[in-house]
Amino acid sequence: MRHNVQSRRFDRPTDQRLALFRGLVTDLLRYEQIRTTEAKAKAVRGLAEKMITLGKSGTLPARRRVLGYVYDKDVASKIFDELGQRYAERPGGYTRIVRLGPRKGDGAPLVQLELI
Repeated sequence: MRHNVQSRRFDRPTDQRLALFRGLVTDLLRYEQIRTTEAKAKAVRGLAEKMITLGKSGTLPARRRVLGYVYDKDVASKIFDELGQRYAERPGGYTRIVRLGPRKGDGAPLVQLELI
């Protein structure tokens, strides 16, 4: 039983929510920083760190898992060629969340999610 185990749902169906996460992770790893809401950044942060950890191992199964998750093959190669080597000595914590203030339209708290 999974009592009281919840995730951020963002008022979307599961497939749309997972596609949103995949797109945010792909953009974060491509541009190394994105501006989004605080809740989305906190939901995506762990997924992006898992991709970088897979990039550190460099094995074929890890490469297949990354290619199955990110949308762009160039981003997948960047994970293994650049990011995996950059964070080889770091045991975790590859991202940083910087608060930017409320969004002008609806007041949602905006943050910048960036790679350290």
